[in-house]
This record gives sequence, C-alpha cells and structure tokens, in this order.
Amino acid sequence: MCTAECNSSQNANSSSHQLQLVSSVPLRKDLSLAMTQIFVWPFVYINFLMLFTFYRKQAFRTETRYILFAHTLLTDVIFLLLTDFVVILSYSSVLMPMAFCIPLCILMETVSSCTPLTITAMCVERYVAICMPLRHSAISTTSRTFTAILIIWIISSIKPFVDVFILVTTVSEEYFLEPTFCHYDIMTPEQWHRLMRGILYIISFIIILFIEFFCYLMIVLAARAASVDKRSAGKGLRTISLHMLQLILCTIEIICPYIEAVVIQIDIQLYLSVRSFNFFTFNVIARAVSPLVYGLRDEKFYAALLYYVRCKQNHISSENKEQNP
Repeated sequence: MCTAECNSSQNANSSSHQLQLVSSVPLRKDLSLAMTQIFVWPFVYINFLMLFTFYRKQAFRTETRYILFAHTLLTDVIFLLLTDFVVILSYSSVLMPMAFCIPLCILMETVSSCTPLTITAMCVERYVAICMPLRHSAISTTSRTFTAILIIWIISSIKPFVDVFILVTTVSEEYFLEPTFCHYDIMTPEQWHRLMRGILYIISFIIILFIEFFCYLMIVLAARAASVDKRSAGKGLRTISLHMLQLILCTIEIICPYIEAVVIQIDIQLYLSVRSFNFFTFNVIARAVSPLVYGLRDEKFYAALLYYVRCKQNHISSENKEQNP
C-alpha cells in the first residue's frame, strides 16, 4: 500500500504523462476528437429518435422486449454522452477535482454494466416467448419488467461502490485533493485492486455468456419441434446471436486498459492509435448494435420509426385521400 507521498507522486506522474500524450501530436489529437464526434452524435441522435418512438406508441410501453430495448437505448445514450464529455476534457487537457470525477466514474461504470445485464434479460425474454409461449404473457408482465430493470441497476452499481469503498480505505486524504483526468483508473490505483476487478469481470462475462448460450441452445432445440413457429424461432436465434456479439464487444472493452498499458511501453504513437481504435470499436460500435437488433430489424418498431421520421406524412396523405375521394 502506498503512502501519501507515493500516491501523490504516482498521480502527478500519471497526470503529467497523460498531458504529454494528449498534446504530443496536435493533428492526431484534433483528428481523433473530430472522429469521436462524428461517431458518437449520429448514434445519440438515432437512440433519441427511437426513444421518442417508444414513448409515443403505447403498445411498445406495455411489451417486455420493447421496454428492455428502450432501457438499453437510455443507458447507451447516457454512456455515450458521458464518455464524449470525458473525451473532450481529456483532449482539452483539463484536470478536474477528484470529488467531481469519482461520481462521474461511478455513473459511467453503472450504465456500462447495465448494458450486458439488460441484453441477458432480453435473451431470457426471447427464450420464454419461443420455448414457453403459453406462459409468456404471465411471466413477462410490465411490473416484472420494471422490477428486473431495478435489479439490473442495483447489481450494476455494486461494483463501482465497492471500488469507492476500497479506494477510501486504501489511499490517503491527499489523494482526493489532487486534480486528475476523469477515467476509471483513478478508482483503482492499486495493482491488486485492478487485478481483482478484472477477475470479477471475467467471472461475470462467463456467467452471462452461459445464460445466453443456454437460451440459444434451447431455442435451437425448440425450432426443430413441429409445435414451434419456425419463423419466430429463426428470428429469435438471429436476435440472440447479435446480442452475443454485442456482449463480446462490451466485454472486450474491459481488457482494453490492460492492452493499452502494454502498448504504451512500446511506442506512444502506437498507443494513441490503439486507444482510438478501442474507443470507436468497443465503446461506440458496441452501443450501435442495440438499434440494429430491435430498432431496424423489428418490423413493427421500424414501421413506427419511419412514421415519425417522415413527420406523419403517410397519415396526412391518407387523411387527404379520405377527404378527396
């Protein structure tokens, strides 16, 4: 365990090193910041548009899979906005008080953890709908869906609050007085703490992947039964396959800091390229899978989305035809 002077020195060295990184290549910095905005804001706009569509259609607000889908969109929007805010601070070389960064990191970690858990809940819902169609309406009720969402938020917030508790008990008071960049590494200054966090994420990933694989296998078996709708089962398999892809992307994000820690010892320019690639692939693109799964592939939701995108032109046209036969 470091003393107060050790913690202070480590934090100061880390901050000065990061300042060197973000200011070493101005052109690369400006290009990366521009690319971040180009990638982030279109997805933020699409997610807001889909949330608006969900809110406007009462049928979506009473169906479990659409409620879970909307929850995924909401957490992804929060995550993307917070991440973009942190990226702008980092590229502007702005150091923030630790008291401001810690709550921000807690919220980012919580909404980030909500995504794989919600994906798992969506897979279970598809399993129940396809393999137990007669019990689906009784199991997948609106009240149970909101209870599941509450449980997801509670579980997602456990790890960051545990990290805060460990941080408070292992570092000195001076550590919280120093300005820093807002990234989750400030929550885990000790090597053993980062290692423990990585192990917990691997365990969580294995459990979630096992649940999704079980749902996938059961749907495959059900698809071979004559009593199951083949078309519905096929769509369910493709949906869970996309969910598993999104889960893998979200999980690889966890090991990115460990990869970057190795690369930075080799070459700083390579580190900047790897860090940008990791951000676009495992932060932005991983969040872009959700609109694809239900927003664009689901015929009912896609039709409603087009209806509002076109500003109800179809509705207006139909009214004009009725008035002018």
